[in-house]
Amino acid sequence: MTLSDRDATGLLTRPESFVQLVDETGTRRHDAEFDPWVADVDAAALGRLYRDMVIVRRLDAEGVALQRQGELGLWPPLAGQEAAQIGSVRALRDDDFAFTSYRELAVAWARGVAAEGLVTTWRGTASSGWDPAAHRVAVPQIIIGAQALHATGYAMGLRWDHSDAAAIAYFGDGATSEGDVNEAFVFASSFEAPVVFFCQNNQWAISEPVGLQSKQELARRADGFAMPGIRVDGNDVLAVLAVTRMALERARRGDGPSLIEAVTYRMGPHTTADDPSRYRDDAELAAWRERDPIARLLALLEGLGVDVAGLERETAEAADRAAAELRAACLGLVDPPALSVFDHVYAEPNSHVARQREHYERYLALFGDEASDQNGAGR
Repeated sequence: MTLSDRDATGLLTRPESFVQLVDETGTRRHDAEFDPWVADVDAAALGRLYRDMVIVRRLDAEGVALQRQGELGLWPPLAGQEAAQIGSVRALRDDDFAFTSYRELAVAWARGVAAEGLVTTWRGTASSGWDPAAHRVAVPQIIIGAQALHATGYAMGLRWDHSDAAAIAYFGDGATSEGDVNEAFVFASSFEAPVVFFCQNNQWAISEPVGLQSKQELARRADGFAMPGIRVDGNDVLAVLAVTRMALERARRGDGPSLIEAVTYRMGPHTTADDPSRYRDDAELAAWRERDPIARLLALLEGLGVDVAGLERETAEAADRAAAELRAACLGLVDPPALSVFDHVYAEPNSHVARQREHYERYLALFGDEASDQNGAGR
């Protein structure tokens, strides 16, 4: 490996540097090691993966629009990372548990979270949009990398309960430099926890390029923790599915954790509060558009003889319906009573919280009738 193998961001660009089953042109690349993991994925299954990615991209665009229109306080776009998220989440069993950051819209959607749940937090009407136990996906974590520890603890519990279920933790390239993630690696390796660490290397930790924080592939960080690390083309949904299935199977049979580095790209801003034009140029963005995960899968389907025009039409209609549901759900959310912020802080009554609640209630009373509005009125 030489510096000439890297682009301006430090990304290794050699094709052999990651697992790839479908290249940028939509050509199927066969691999003796990973083909068996997706032997069951026929044209119909590929069509469903395409549908998944188109719908979540449309939902993401609607979320951005809602924020720009003042209906959401913030939105973290996922555009460009659809294959990484859909390919990995579709590898999970129903009894597996996902622990995500704030960007995994596709994971929550694929696990059956309703439209309202996808926007509740960003609307500011609740701290979480769904019941984690019902969907087997934890509340999205805002603290960078903390979900890796949560996933590891949960996976350790699975091992002690003699369950063959597994956990998966999603985080970005920037999170690999956080103490929480490295501590999770230590515990997971030491206790052979059935957890898959899924790093979406989208090239930018806000405004810091991945090449600045790591001089080698992020997957190689697994070496120091005695667990396997594998690098996959994160814009190739089939390869991501294969690699994640393999890592999950390893976890289920008691061989411990794995680290997957899915090499992808964040097409939009870090969040809607960010301006990526201040730290990256148009040429870089254009180069990654040529690696679009949705376009390459559509090209593969066309090569397989699928009626792609019909598929595009049906999928676009489904995506528009989903986006309309998201918008309607967002606009229909009602502000909770102001004092409800103190509910569910602790499982049992707590004198400190009770005192704070009393103080805030007295404060609201200073506003007279306005206080009653804050304790139950909608937007």
